[in-house]
Amino acid sequence: MAIEKSLPVSPGMLYPVRAALSLIAILVFSRRVIPWPPNQTLASIALGVAVFFIWIGPDVLWPGMRNHWLFHNSILGSATSTLPQGLKVSAAFIAVRVFGSVVLVPVLEELFWRGWLMRWLIAQDFRKVALGTYSALSFWATAALFASEHGSYWEVGLITGIIYNWWLIRTKNLANCVLAHAVTNGCLAVYVIGWNQWQYWL
Repeated sequence: MAIEKSLPVSPGMLYPVRAALSLIAILVFSRRVIPWPPNQTLASIALGVAVFFIWIGPDVLWPGMRNHWLFHNSILGSATSTLPQGLKVSAAFIAVRVFGSVVLVPVLEELFWRGWLMRWLIAQDFRKVALGTYSALSFWATAALFASEHGSYWEVGLITGIIYNWWLIRTKNLANCVLAHAVTNGCLAVYVIGWNQWQYWL
């Protein structure tokens, strides 16, 4: 993702390529290490819905807040969609984008942030650290880095990172976090498409 802006690839091709590579990574490298099924299904779904409302809440309550320099600057960028108008009405593109957001991203991000990083910050041989092991450094560093990847939405990204970290510590099951994350992203996809809120898909 870090080099995507320098690649001579249009957004219409970029997302399908990213989705394909992500799916290959999951099927080839990660399939055997993803714990499934979740053991707190209904609670994880409810948590995912709650995080969705946390995500959109500030913008609903305080329209225009993303124009403040805390959220709109040269480091964070701006909460403005860069998708060409044509892609916003392309059923094929939207299908790929929703699939990536709801199916692929939750698996990849939860494996990285909470399946690996939270444990690696405790011990470099992270496989010896049980899922859901708490340390202040790993908890808050992971939450802060998770927030940083969300640009102009860093504050809700931080809250989301804290909630997902807590849920892993609470349940000791990464699949619960994957499910909650998928529900959040699914609700956000419906909101983006149904309410024309494309700024959430930067």
